[in-house]
Order: sequence, then C-alpha cells, then structure tokens
Amino acid sequence: MWFFSALTSAFQYPTDPGRLQWFRIVFGTVCTLRFVLSIGQGGWNRFTPGSLSLYFAEQRLGARRADLLASVYKPALIIRTAAALSLATGLLPRLSLLLVLAGAAMELLYLKSPNAVRYILLTGSCLMLAGDLGRGLAIEHTPNTANTWAQCLLVLITTDIYWNSAWHKLRSPQFRTGLYLAQWVHVLTQVREQLPYRRQFAVPRLIRHHLGNLTDRDLRVWQLIAATVIVTEIALPPALLIPATMPYAIAVGFTMHAAFTCLKPRQLITFSGLTVGTYLAFSSA
Repeated sequence: MWFFSALTSAFQYPTDPGRLQWFRIVFGTVCTLRFVLSIGQGGWNRFTPGSLSLYFAEQRLGARRADLLASVYKPALIIRTAAALSLATGLLPRLSLLLVLAGAAMELLYLKSPNAVRYILLTGSCLMLAGDLGRGLAIEHTPNTANTWAQCLLVLITTDIYWNSAWHKLRSPQFRTGLYLAQWVHVLTQVREQLPYRRQFAVPRLIRHHLGNLTDRDLRVWQLIAATVIVTEIALPPALLIPATMPYAIAVGFTMHAAFTCLKPRQLITFSGLTVGTYLAFSSA
C-alpha cells in the first residue's frame, strides 16, 4: 500500500502530483462558495456601528482591537473571496492560498464555534506544504516526491477526523440510540415554517413526514442509521486506501456527507466539501 511505503521511505515514495493539484481546485472552490455565502444574510454588515456583533467583539477583544477588526472586515471579505477564486483557477496559487488562510483565520476572532475554520486551516496548511500546486487548470501526472509529504498529511487528517468523530458518537448514548437524530428532525418538522431562513435546512419532506414523529418505529430506524454512520466513519479511511474498495468507499462517503449536508447546508458545506475532496489524496496514482 502506497501510504505505508511513503512512511517507511521517509516520504520519498513517488506519487501523482495531480492528486494535490485537484484538491487545490476543490479547496479553492469550496472556500469561494463559503466566502460568498458569508457575505449574505447580514454578513456584510456584521460590524456596523451599534451592531450586536461589534458589541461582542469589543467585549472579547477590547474597543481598540474591535475597531481595527471592523475597519478591515469588509476589505478582507473581498480579498479572501478573490484569493479563493484565484486559488481554484491556479493563478498565483501559493500567494492565493496564503491570503485564503489569513481570511479564514479572521473568522476565529468572532465565530462562537469555528470548527469549519479550523478544518480549512488544517487542510490548507497541508496544501501549503505541497511542493507542486500546479498552474492554472492544467493537471500534471508525472510521479514525483514533491507532494508526498503533504498528501500523507491529508490522509492522516481525514482519518483522524473520521475516527475521532466515530469515537465521540460511540461515547454519546443520545447519538448511539438514535435519539439525537430523531429529536433533531422532529424539532425541525415542528418549527420549520417559523424559521427565518428555511433554505438553511434541506431535509426531504418524505423524511420529515415518516421519521419526524418520535414514534418507537422512528427511534428504531434512527438508531440503525446512527449505527451505520459510526461503522461507516470507522471503515472509510482504510477502505479509501485499498484500490479495490476505493470506488465503493467514495460512493458511500459522498452519500453520507450529502445526507449530513441536508441537515445544515450552510454550516456543513465546508466540512463535507473539503472532506470529500481529501478522498483525492488516498490514491497515489
């Protein structure tokens, strides 16, 4: 298996540089989408005078730093969005990547739960360590060692994300029994019409109608779904590394993340998009 050969050779095992170049395109595209969406629904006016966001920033950072953040906020939104698009198209990829990471890191100053930002910084740092990010939309396929270290890091990060997630789910009786998913869909079914932004949720009507009532049958189905998710998260990394099972693992992983994204599209599109994108790193050819 190429991954273990790369480890034992001190990352001198030749891999296809196109794998990381494709991921650079995916990474830039996902970040562009995230940054564009962050401008809407009040994001552009986040730190206007008298806003609650500015008040919280002042409490957290102090008045002087909060004012500085407010003054650079809108220009930073524009610069990071342009940089993400530039990264996706391969124009000055390393400089564009640096600007994207800086623009994403800015969110750490005001988001209450910046897990998606941390994931951007982790995967983006792997790209920064790659020796050959490519130019434009052309993809190179001559095997070399330029991206071996960065590719192995991406595999390790994705494996850790999946196994750590499965571990926490196993330790959670509420998730393990299916109660968390059942309650989540039930509450969404009850309050969906009163939500100001309905498009933030994309749970199909069929699911809400047949599995959103907290009946004993619903709970049994959600318990089965929860167990399937845990087993899938444990099995996916090794299955992605084995050439014979990789196509099936990609299909299963894509389906699972599509289902996750239906729960909270705006919040999970970054995580799901980048995670599925890292599947490119699990093959060396």
